[in-house]
Amino acid sequence: MLNLERLRTLDALARHGSVSAAADGLHVTTSAVSQQLAKLEREVGQQLLAKNGRGVRLTDAGQLLADHAARILSQVELAQSDIEAQRGQVVGEVRIGAFPTAARGLFPSAISELRRSHPDLRVQSLELEPERGIREVFRGDLDLAVVLDWSNKRLPVPGGLTQAHLLDDVPDVAMPLDHPLAGRPAVDLEEFADDEWVSWPEGEFCHDWLVFTLRSKGFEPRITHLAGEHHTQLALIAAGLGVCVAPRLGRGPVPDGVALVPVRQHMRRHVYAVWRTDADRRPSIRAAADALRRAACAGDS
Repeated sequence: MLNLERLRTLDALARHGSVSAAADGLHVTTSAVSQQLAKLEREVGQQLLAKNGRGVRLTDAGQLLADHAARILSQVELAQSDIEAQRGQVVGEVRIGAFPTAARGLFPSAISELRRSHPDLRVQSLELEPERGIREVFRGDLDLAVVLDWSNKRLPVPGGLTQAHLLDDVPDVAMPLDHPLAGRPAVDLEEFADDEWVSWPEGEFCHDWLVFTLRSKGFEPRITHLAGEHHTQLALIAAGLGVCVAPRLGRGPVPDGVALVPVRQHMRRHVYAVWRTDADRRPSIRAAADALRRAACAGDS
């Protein structure tokens, strides 16, 4: 009898392309992945992996078994969904991820509610960027992810995923208190064409959005500082080192020396949850999505 966890490890290697990436996706060590694959090779009596430079590749037998593993795991997930739906109880485990400000702004309330209302449900959570969240839900490494896009730049979502709107997040422009525009009731982004900008790291969806948006206002932004954490961005602003777009979700305390001014143009972050459509019937998924909606509504009130 083939071991299901070893098939899951082989499937992760086939999807992620390397032992280290498979380990990250499974949240285990690389040595644990290597051990599981070695045991699986002994179990089937064939070589499943071959060296490929510094990494490994699947042999023909490995690819054949990986194809079967993907189908088997899909059926197991479907069986789990059907069993949970038939019982009608919120039990088992649900793995959820969110981009950092959503994790900070929504997870404490939502996960606490789930723990109180459904003590037999185990919740695992992690922070990750929106594009990775969608990939991991699509692959089955996560059950649900909270992701975002902007009103003028949408995030592609592949077929087979269900989307549920949570909230629209309104951003402000953060600037030093002594900035000439700090006392205004509202500002236009093009008024900051001569300022230095603080942005998210290059390659992240929000960095690409910022560059795209500022260019659409007719100027090339001078981005001089990159920081993934909004608290770090605001600390740089407090030191007088530029301006930034500061969404409100999960913002927390604003440092002294920072002024926040609303943007006059219609600009929103759309925050929503995604999960695999074939898991729609799982009570645990529905419970997690409902808890996130309530946390979002409480934050808006």
